[in-house]
Amino acid sequence: MDYCPHTPGDIEQMQSAVGIASIDELFTDIPEKFRLKNVLDIPAALSEQETIAVMSKIAGKNKLPQFSLTGAGAYSHFIPAVVGHIVGRAEFYTAYTPYQAEISQGILQAIYEYQTMIAHLTGTEIANASMYDGASAMAEAAVLCAKMSSRNKIIVARSVHPEYRQVVNTYSWANGYTVLEIPYTSSGQIDSKTLQNVLDDDVAAVLVQSPNFFGVIEDIDTIADAAHQKRALLVAGFTDGTSLGILKPAGEAGADFVVGEGQSFGNPLNYGGPYLGIFAAQEKFMRRIPGRLVGATVDKNGKRGFVLTLQTREQHIRREKATSNICSNEALCALAAGVYLAALGKNLKQLAELNVYKAQYLKSKLLKLKGWKEVFAAPVYNEFVLRCPDARLVNNKLQAAGIIGGYELQKDYPEFKNTLLFCATEMLSKKDMDRAVNIIR
Repeated sequence: MDYCPHTPGDIEQMQSAVGIASIDELFTDIPEKFRLKNVLDIPAALSEQETIAVMSKIAGKNKLPQFSLTGAGAYSHFIPAVVGHIVGRAEFYTAYTPYQAEISQGILQAIYEYQTMIAHLTGTEIANASMYDGASAMAEAAVLCAKMSSRNKIIVARSVHPEYRQVVNTYSWANGYTVLEIPYTSSGQIDSKTLQNVLDDDVAAVLVQSPNFFGVIEDIDTIADAAHQKRALLVAGFTDGTSLGILKPAGEAGADFVVGEGQSFGNPLNYGGPYLGIFAAQEKFMRRIPGRLVGATVDKNGKRGFVLTLQTREQHIRREKATSNICSNEALCALAAGVYLAALGKNLKQLAELNVYKAQYLKSKLLKLKGWKEVFAAPVYNEFVLRCPDARLVNNKLQAAGIIGGYELQKDYPEFKNTLLFCATEMLSKKDMDRAVNIIR
């Protein structure tokens, strides 16, 4: 809020409401010896104009990158102007949980439309609103599978985003479940033979990501069949939602739960948040999933309306039976995602194809450099892994030129020395990619 006036009348009204005669009474709990007696020796207050000038000068010291070659769970995509316009409207901007349906029809309809689009994209029958982020969505799904099946073992592919695996481990540790990691093969995909060997009657869920952390596309159908043969459930994740515009939906491929990060849908890169956890499932799990479900109904006059149909939250009635402790409502981020998807419509497919083309172009150019090699040969979306002579030197050179380079995989995978994970989205032009390659050369 740029301007929050507190007039003498406002202050008097607030004092009257809380039953005090002066502002000083608010601080009576603070012992006298700790109260400031003298005016601090600081410069005089600045005018609004002077303050803006000072802050602008400080902000000018920021070194913003010209463009980024990093993805790894946070993606730079173009956000149409209509997203900010709708999200910034007053009837949405301050909306929290829409408890009173009669005065919350706008945000309820927005969530309903969002749920519908997510269900279509993921190939599932229901989608909720909403989770904190992709990592918590995957962890919630894993724990839910264990609770429903009364089994205590969770299998997760090592090719799943490292931070997602970390959150899954934390949730599982807190609930007393065992987590087993399945290695990847030379293709970058999950090792199906190892998966078959460890699948037993104690396994509640198999967690996989496609495209995975290496950008490699997994064979969801095969993994789903293997899990279901042992009556385990499959949780399929993703980090870049734009891939849903071109890949076969995991729900159609047999996944019981489809979870992931919705940041790519109209939410900007913002120091890691706020993000949007997507959680979709088949209808038979409707009464077990955390979060909220908005439903459509009619009022007493027969007019269409929207209500919170299901809301398993810990502060509601029967909270001791809640399936999650998710408290915050990410409806504003979900609204941005809904507006973004509505604006793109069927063009999401073309956007996804463009991401594939950009990644293939950048990869082909980098592979022409001396000493650069492809690590995985399996199909990828908009991210890929390459081994180079000196990863740190490459990124230092790019950073000096105002470019964020590839993600150094050795941070999370010690076996990947001098290996970089690159990402190319529609935000990169041919000129940008050629420039980056020339700097490395």
